[in-house]
Amino acid sequence: MAIRPIIEVPDPRLRIVSKPHEGGIDDDLRTLIADMFETMYAAPGIGLAAIQIGVPKRVLVIDLQEEVDEEGKPVRDPRVFINPEILEPADHYNTYTEGCLSVPDQYADVDRPATCRARWMDEHGVLHDERIEGMLATCLQHEMDHLEGIVFIDHLSRLKRDMILKKLAKQRKAAA
Repeated sequence: MAIRPIIEVPDPRLRIVSKPHEGGIDDDLRTLIADMFETMYAAPGIGLAAIQIGVPKRVLVIDLQEEVDEEGKPVRDPRVFINPEILEPADHYNTYTEGCLSVPDQYADVDRPATCRARWMDEHGVLHDERIEGMLATCLQHEMDHLEGIVFIDHLSRLKRDMILKKLAKQRKAAA
């Protein structure tokens, strides 16, 4: 396992539409998934698409870490989505304040369908078809946007998006 660099806006690789994973669950895919989890946890984040580490495959990982143990540490609940599809998005929307590892330390409210039916394969090759809701639905849709070359700030008004990009540029300049 290895922590890989996370690509940040405005890197053009984030605009690539990822290709479906072809073939079965092999060692290369297992290594990619393990690296994605290690990278996501180290960042720290709750979701990561393969393209965010420069791999244009339709693979993403999510761990909402919504529960904590008796010591107050997050309980991990890792989930792998290979070739995910969104089916039947709800007509009603939820608004969540979203952030993104590719747009570090910047947050904004984004409206997304409150629920959706999704289909995907997990890391064991098992096919799933489930109705998903709440934070998992939001996170899945956010990460699936990455597979289509979309970043969460693309859902914002031009003014809000420009403000975030200016803040990010200023943050980078200060760090340099």
